[in-house]
Amino acid sequence: MDYKNKIRGFFSRFFRTNDLKDGDDIFAQGFVNSLFAMQLVGWLEKEFEIAIKDEDLDIKNFNSIDAIAGLIGRKTGSVVEV
Repeated sequence: MDYKNKIRGFFSRFFRTNDLKDGDDIFAQGFVNSLFAMQLVGWLEKEFEIAIKDEDLDIKNFNSIDAIAGLIGRKTGSVVEV
C-alpha cells in the first residue's frame, strides 16, 4: 500500500503540499497545530484501521510523511520504504 501518497492526499486538504518532501518536519515548518494533529490521529486510525495508543503519541512518529508512514508500517506489520 502506498501510505505516503495517502498521507500527502490528506495533508493537501489542509495545506499546500507541492514543495513538501517526505522527510520535512511539518511541525517545524508550521503546517500543523494541535487541532490538526488530533484530526490526523483520528484519520490515521480510521483510514488504516489501526489503534494509536498513548505510547505512540510521540512527535517523532508524526513530524513527517516518512515518520507517519513508518508508524503505520509498524502498526500494520508492513515494510515501509523511507
